[in-house]
Amino acid sequence: MARRVVLGSKIVGTGSYLPPRVVSNEEVGLGLGVDPESVYRLTGIRVRHWAGEEQATSHLAEEAARRACEAAGLSPESVDTIVLSTTSPDMAFPSTACHVQRSLGARGGAAFDIAASCSGFLYGLSMADRLIRSGQSRRCLVVAAEIKSRFLNRQDASTAILFGDGAGAAVLVGEEVEAERPRGIVGVRLYADGARHGLITVPAGGSRLPTSSRTVQDRLHTIRLQGGPLFRVAVKRVAEAVTDLLKEFGLGVGDLRQAIFHQANGRLLAAIGRRLGLPPERLYSVIEQAGNTSSASLPIALDLAYREGRIGAGDLVLLGTFGGGLTWATALLRG
Repeated sequence: MARRVVLGSKIVGTGSYLPPRVVSNEEVGLGLGVDPESVYRLTGIRVRHWAGEEQATSHLAEEAARRACEAAGLSPESVDTIVLSTTSPDMAFPSTACHVQRSLGARGGAAFDIAASCSGFLYGLSMADRLIRSGQSRRCLVVAAEIKSRFLNRQDASTAILFGDGAGAAVLVGEEVEAERPRGIVGVRLYADGARHGLITVPAGGSRLPTSSRTVQDRLHTIRLQGGPLFRVAVKRVAEAVTDLLKEFGLGVGDLRQAIFHQANGRLLAAIGRRLGLPPERLYSVIEQAGNTSSASLPIALDLAYREGRIGAGDLVLLGTFGGGLTWATALLRG
């Protein structure tokens, strides 16, 4: 039987960036009556990083993008598409992706933002994969960057102890692959449930509730989180989506070299691992040293996993995310 070859996409370089300011559990717990060990027990986080006053989201994104291009052996100028995930953009418009395009010197091509909350990196990965497969793009840069520290109510224990800032990036290029045994991006599946949009939100600042002295006074520009309900639905939806994806490609948990999920908090990661029957050594986590960096958390963890040698040629890697919207997503990569 003749071998059928199709155009696929492959990650050829990853990069990440965490701001230099390290914020301890002692600092975030100050004024909340929560001691450092209690913060760790509740979240699995020891430290997180917060951006400096002079840093915007595009600055973090540029750093991660340059490191991804360097790992790929490509110049940033050669990238023809930039897809950037963020819910903490530099400004309402133009897009943060356009700021990054300018900074990288990547002239022409496409540059745009997507807002899928913590699932944004996989939403962007899916777009980049399809742009390459369709022939519209040759080299795609997918970046997720967030500065969540500026949207925190420091008196709200449910959010103040969780979030950090950072950025992660991946460079995708096209390559011919066997249709029956694809390499690179094997598959990405995206989901949303808008009926649950209120579980995590920043209420004010848009056309629904424009900025006013009242919205500022009432702290409606900070993250509101319903932790318990979000925890339960996230575990259920992600576990179901992972099971469906593996079944679709005739695979099982035992075929995975590594599983990397959105780094929401340690307890949630452990619950998903138990639900799926994933051995702890195959459930990669950087939550302890980075905190919850929203959509940036998955590409940060993916980059560090590559750099630590946890992912090699031919390895099958599972990715999973969930976040505001609600949105969730899964992906399979083969090295």
